[in-house]
Amino acid sequence: MKILTISTLYPNNIDHKHGIFVENRLRKLRERHPAIESVVIAPVPWLPSFIKGIEEYEKYRGISKEETRNGIKIYHPRYLVVPKIGMLLTPFFMAISLVLAVRQLKKDGFVFDLIDGHYFYPDGVAIAIAHIFLKIPFVCTARGTDINLIPKQYLPKKLIQYVFRKSEHLMAVCQALKDEMVAIGADENKITVLRNGIDLEKFKFSDDNEQSKLKDKYGLTGKVILSVGGLVERKGHYLVIEAIASIEGATLIIIGDGVDLKDLKQQVTDLKLEERVIFTGALQQEALIEYYGLADAMVLASSREGWANVLLESMSCGSPVVATKVWGTPEVVTSRDAGILVDRSVESIRSAIVDIFDTPRSRVSTRSHAEKFTWDSTSDGQFEIFKDKINNKYS
Repeated sequence: MKILTISTLYPNNIDHKHGIFVENRLRKLRERHPAIESVVIAPVPWLPSFIKGIEEYEKYRGISKEETRNGIKIYHPRYLVVPKIGMLLTPFFMAISLVLAVRQLKKDGFVFDLIDGHYFYPDGVAIAIAHIFLKIPFVCTARGTDINLIPKQYLPKKLIQYVFRKSEHLMAVCQALKDEMVAIGADENKITVLRNGIDLEKFKFSDDNEQSKLKDKYGLTGKVILSVGGLVERKGHYLVIEAIASIEGATLIIIGDGVDLKDLKQQVTDLKLEERVIFTGALQQEALIEYYGLADAMVLASSREGWANVLLESMSCGSPVVATKVWGTPEVVTSRDAGILVDRSVESIRSAIVDIFDTPRSRVSTRSHAEKFTWDSTSDGQFEIFKDKINNKYS
């Protein structure tokens, strides 16, 4: 079984965390089903060298054309981006890049049975366009904003509906995304929910004793709250900052980077919380795991999420969560051992944090909840879908 995974959401030599959830799913699939051979194409945006100063694209210039991670060969072909109007043109430029890359791989002896696509726009649309020329059957997985946000625009929605029709099968990381896919035109019988799992060995459990040691290591005392994610409005860090203002003695650690850093720091200053709010920036996974291990609670105040991996990561380390009840999150936080679901408001978040502090969960029980979310069932589900579609191809 030879699978070509295509996604712009995939780690690279510059950003090792970018799209780590796609890499983890593929890595776990290969571990459980070693008969699978796979190659990855992770296209990279490209601007002509004479266009300078657009910061969001500068970081892509240093990405290698080829690399190997976890024994998987990855190719990073470039596709042209056009600032300001790029969203509408990107799928078509990406499709050209994919056709050229796959044809070169075929010349080099790589012939694939199936394309495993991730993220419906622009990736899935580009794959569907490339399919006209490549004739390789493909499946595609919905992951969040590709379904719960982008289809609000007319043309992207029409193109996503084209992917629905042309793909062999559709997948979603949570039931809420599947429901939305059906609402915008997908065939319900063509969709399978395959949630993300958690690597229980990597996100190791921190018991009460280990939690205390980690707090000492970082010079922290009292109750500690984490807020993890990009520093953008939809992650809701500003709500958590305001919520902890009236929780005496609590320390908030905000992990991530992004465009809202200056505004969030100003909010902290205005609320006179400089001694109780810490910004760490983006962290390597080893450090992030330690912060999960020392936390008393992790708060996710997002306005949108497909399947929020940070929730399971925190629980796996023993720390319960407070999370807004959006999209796939209620499918993760299903018991009080896991944490508390809240409305996206300061008061609701504050009350839930106080509840967890006043009636602490057993860290063992929180970890036990995370242990229900292994990768095994997801990997087996993928394998069966791939096998079925490949068998149809050759029947």
